[in-house]
Amino acid sequence: MPDYDAFLLVSFGGPEGPADVMPFLENVTRGRGVPRDRLAEVARHYDLFGGVSPINQQCRDLLTAIGKDFAAAGLDLPLYWGNRNWHPYLADTVAQMAADGVHSAIAFVTSAYGSYSSCRQYLDDIEAARAQAGPGAPRIDKIRHFFNHPGFIGSVAQAAHAAIGQLPAGVANDAWLVFTAHSVPEAMAAASGPAGGLYPAQLVEAARLVAGELARAEGRERSWRLAYQSRSGPPSVPWLAPDIGGQLTELAASGAAAVVVIPVGFVSDHMEVVFDLDTEAAGLARRLGLPMVRAATPGTDPRFVSMITELVNERRGPLAQAPVLGSLPVAPDFCPNDCCRLPSARRAAGPGADR
Repeated sequence: MPDYDAFLLVSFGGPEGPADVMPFLENVTRGRGVPRDRLAEVARHYDLFGGVSPINQQCRDLLTAIGKDFAAAGLDLPLYWGNRNWHPYLADTVAQMAADGVHSAIAFVTSAYGSYSSCRQYLDDIEAARAQAGPGAPRIDKIRHFFNHPGFIGSVAQAAHAAIGQLPAGVANDAWLVFTAHSVPEAMAAASGPAGGLYPAQLVEAARLVAGELARAEGRERSWRLAYQSRSGPPSVPWLAPDIGGQLTELAASGAAAVVVIPVGFVSDHMEVVFDLDTEAAGLARRLGLPMVRAATPGTDPRFVSMITELVNERRGPLAQAPVLGSLPVAPDFCPNDCCRLPSARRAAGPGADR
């Protein structure tokens, strides 16, 4: 097994001030032919939050929590952080790692699932950063998908349980669970994983596992659905559905007492959570007269942070049995080079915020 001498946190990145917003969105959409007026429309979402995406601060907080958990576990690795689309850029971070003499690093990407945009593109980003750093670049191995790890599932289930407690007593018992994840083009979803369809399959499994954990905690099962959010492509390109707005409308029309929205596709409360869910979806629910609360994402929950430590140790030495829940197998440590590749789907995607 590799003798890792550094840890690398890899994320999407986000603007940290009004002047950053348009350059950031241009980075996200470069080569996709997205009209300037569409970028300006998305920029207005950031204006509501002072031009600041929460994702970079979330990464700082997560890195601090990881450092403390590593120390408690006796894991002595220097910590680095690099983003795909904003400072600190991944290429700059990898160059600094090379200058610091790092030889072999283990990388944690802030996405639990497998698809082009949530896994393969990050692998390509890492290789591009290594190529830019030159012959002295460190080897960098990405940690496996963790959608069915007990630390992730337990953290999401606890947050859902806490959210239910925020509902009025008269509706809490009958509240529906609506899990959400970032939509992607159907073609991208179909190409995800070696056999195809991995991204939606992993999401369904994660939602089922969280619902099961919640049922055990409450002593009863709740009705649940999986919906998608944050679609940003042209109408001519089919994306994964149903959309969260349509699901809320349908549940309200059917007489649902309340809804708990669980963003199982995300690991932190960044822009696609605080705007698309806390602003847009919550506003729609109010207009529909449907009580709605949103569960927190894992963020720096101790179980989620400890999961990262466990996954690092899992790669440092073989385990008798890797921790995993449910019916889907443990994800492989290494993805085939042709896995999840669909460049045409990437070009079809519009300006998402931050994953």
